[in-house]
Amino acid sequence: MVEVNHDGPQMARLDPRVSRMRYRMERLMLTPLFRFTLRVGLPVALCFGGASLWFSTEANREAFNLMVSDVQAAVQNRPEFQVKLMAVDGASVPVAQAIRAEIPVDFPISSFELDLTEMQARVAALDAVRSADLRIRQSGVLQVDVVERQPVVLWRAADGLFLLDEEGVTVGPAGSRMEHAELPVIAGDILRPEDAALLAARSATLSDADRRRAEALRLSMREVVSEALALYRAAEPLQGRLRGFERMGARRWDAVLDRDQRILLPENGAVRALEHVTALALAPHVKLLSRDLLSVDLRLPHRPTIRLSDDALQELWRVKASKAGGDK
Repeated sequence: MVEVNHDGPQMARLDPRVSRMRYRMERLMLTPLFRFTLRVGLPVALCFGGASLWFSTEANREAFNLMVSDVQAAVQNRPEFQVKLMAVDGASVPVAQAIRAEIPVDFPISSFELDLTEMQARVAALDAVRSADLRIRQSGVLQVDVVERQPVVLWRAADGLFLLDEEGVTVGPAGSRMEHAELPVIAGDILRPEDAALLAARSATLSDADRRRAEALRLSMREVVSEALALYRAAEPLQGRLRGFERMGARRWDAVLDRDQRILLPENGAVRALEHVTALALAPHVKLLSRDLLSVDLRLPHRPTIRLSDDALQELWRVKASKAGGDK
């Protein structure tokens, strides 16, 4: 029978707490969220905390901002980003000069310093400009493409002569009537001074009510110019005697001729009425406007009226009196 010696070294017993901790860690490592937090979230948090601690110092922030400004300036001032000159196409010499005065640029300048949207809005706001397109060409040229407004009517306002395009928009002031002898002249009750100031104001500075009022005025001016052009075409046979059209009461027109003669047109059907008078003026057996009269009143189409001059009226009374004496 073998005896067991209990006095030798004994195998150390394992601590159950260590086994449970290892088991839990292994289970956590099998969790995707825990692995993501450990591999990504923790480094990001450490980096963010370190950066926040570094930026909390005023000197460090100033040094960083200075470095960013230096890098930005170095990139923006590279030769390929420099704009050296401005080219204006599609504009006359006076309009081109006005555009250069409206957007003065000190060349050379970096393209990053140019606000093309704001510059385009300022150019398009000029009276003589219908539309404008600004871009920077690869050769370092600020290209300005302009479509000018073409004047079709000369407006004699209270404060001078102005050119209007077909939409009734002011193109600019006119020096004299002789400089635009080919254009018809309109005058009278067309636009009040306060309404003209409203149309001249920039849209961004107007209230909603003023914008609606300005839009209504633009439509009204467009109709005025359209009516004037239609009358001008109808009066083509009288071009040699025609002086212009005067708006009366903001609702109808008078055709003004030389020798102080007027054709008072109705509110509706003015073109047809003017064509009728023109036909009578050209008829060999009538020659209406060659008579010694002051006006032809067509405001009531069913009852046209002719107003004679004082000399013609006296002569008419003399003829009637002589006829009456002869009958006796």
